[in-house]
Amino acid sequence: MSKGEVSEFEKAYTESIQNPEKFWFSASQEIDWFKSPTRILDVDVAPHGQWFVDGELNTCHNALDRHISAGRGDNTALIYDSPVTSKIKKFSFTELRDEVALCAGALNQLGIVKGDRVIIYMPMIPETIIAMLACARIGAIHGVVFGGFASTELAVRIDDARPKAIISASCGIEVNRIISYMPLLNEAIDIAKHKPGNVVVVQRPELKSELKNDRDLSWEDALESATPAECVSLKSTDPLYILYTSGTTGLPKGVVRDNGGHAVALNYTMKAIYDVDVGDVYWAASDVGWVVGHSYIVYGPLLRGCTTVLYEGKPVGTPDAGAFWRVISDHKVKAFFTAPTAFRAIKKEDPNASFIKKYDLSHFALLFLAGERTDPDTLEWAQEKLQRPVIDHWWQTETGWSIAANCAGYGLCPIKPGSPTLPAPGWQLDVLNEKCEPLPSGEVGALCGKLPMPPGSMLTLWEAPERFITSYFAEYPGYYKTADAGYIDDDGYVFVMSRTDDIINVAGHRLSTGGMEEVLSCHNDVAECAVIGVSDSLKGQIPVGLIVLTVGAEKEHSEIIDECIQLVREKIGPVASFKKAAIVSNLPKTRSGKILRGTMQKIADNEDFRIPATIEDVSVLEQVDLVLQGIGLSNSRV
Repeated sequence: MSKGEVSEFEKAYTESIQNPEKFWFSASQEIDWFKSPTRILDVDVAPHGQWFVDGELNTCHNALDRHISAGRGDNTALIYDSPVTSKIKKFSFTELRDEVALCAGALNQLGIVKGDRVIIYMPMIPETIIAMLACARIGAIHGVVFGGFASTELAVRIDDARPKAIISASCGIEVNRIISYMPLLNEAIDIAKHKPGNVVVVQRPELKSELKNDRDLSWEDALESATPAECVSLKSTDPLYILYTSGTTGLPKGVVRDNGGHAVALNYTMKAIYDVDVGDVYWAASDVGWVVGHSYIVYGPLLRGCTTVLYEGKPVGTPDAGAFWRVISDHKVKAFFTAPTAFRAIKKEDPNASFIKKYDLSHFALLFLAGERTDPDTLEWAQEKLQRPVIDHWWQTETGWSIAANCAGYGLCPIKPGSPTLPAPGWQLDVLNEKCEPLPSGEVGALCGKLPMPPGSMLTLWEAPERFITSYFAEYPGYYKTADAGYIDDDGYVFVMSRTDDIINVAGHRLSTGGMEEVLSCHNDVAECAVIGVSDSLKGQIPVGLIVLTVGAEKEHSEIIDECIQLVREKIGPVASFKKAAIVSNLPKTRSGKILRGTMQKIADNEDFRIPATIEDVSVLEQVDLVLQGIGLSNSRV
């Protein structure tokens, strides 16, 4: 491109900001509508506008039936690759549509119709995707809950969503163990105030569960007498799914995604961001319990007509650190998306990337990383070993797709390690101070997106409209608060530095330290506690608990710590990776009583920090520093 010439990306981005209705109308023409929208954007819907408000469509139709009608029914839609069970199974678009339609009919037989909720508590098996698409087909709202969550967390989601049915499986399979799901599910239903009418269970051959006669039925029995269901017409703004994400209070927030904007945006992103199209094989190594799984295992690739890979395995250990390269080679993956944590794990096991040499990666073009900040060391290692572009991009459960990305479909921009590159089309980003004033380039502040948010962003929070506004829009009027801090450089590149609340990122999973503190506080011997997120070379961050004991606690400190760790494991789940805790005599606080979590985190991470002028007692901070040294953190600089 000659000097001064405007790139294709720049043209697209400028139009998306200056004339968003024209830009997204054009994108909307790539999908099928039962009723074409005439009102592309309604900015009067507070606080952030709504897209395609008078249009009607069906997401399942666009993900499956549309491609069959276009003559692509024999194309491979889904590849299930499970090294933990030694199974590989492929579904064409027609085969997947038939399975989905039958499951949708089974849900209808259970009395589930448009607007009803269905919780899906499942491992990474084809039935999980089939269940999600079946809900979309009949207008039921699905809420997928990650199988690693404990009963108490599942119960909270049951009470919030009030599902008419739950779809689950007898077990999940890890590298060296089988996790029985039904005891966890039964306990969750016992705890929950709301009781679902039915539980449909996929009985896996590795472990079969005993079913309750008055409530449960097997997947096979549910589908045996079902009649395939057709797609129902839904308003663009009808909810497609609820996906729970951690809130700063420790209470989960049910992010609601719409049908119309979601379908338009994800279809657009597959080509624009990931540079894949009809017939290409795309793989996101994530889990359907997280937004990456929703957007880029299930909906995005199928909407575009790509082949998607559903992987039931790990980056290492199934069977070795070459697992990812084997999948890419076997299935001719063009674009691959995973979390930086996975690459840190591979690098730890195979620092010279010797396994890469065993596989044919000639079809592989692009590696995308997201879910947490991609550290430059990991990015540069991956680039060197793969000899492929390694692209960091930044987005959130709430946004559904990239806020900032290097949009490969328009031609890659130069890569800057540590940056997810430029704001994506539809996103006008500013760095703001506390007064909601834009900061100059290079200065760190709150990263915020100017309203309206682009299509595909969250519609609302489930039955919490006031919390929706206070959580995301009240602090910076006219903007969406990402709750991430960072800066934008002179070239417009975005640098995301840290969270501005208490959400920590453990191996790509956003978890609330406040929620962990609530669990620790339940222990009889815990008077007060604080959980901080500490940098970890493998997982990105890990939680560390600092515990003040009640007066008169008689147990050994080591016993209390073990009990606290087990408590978090039981209440939140192993996904929290809560393995480190220590007893302290007091927690450092300001005079107003605010615990200095941020200061303690900087001490633990050996970062520069300033002792706050409002600190109540510096000696308490010094004692905490000694304790952190004792558990292998901090180099003592207080």
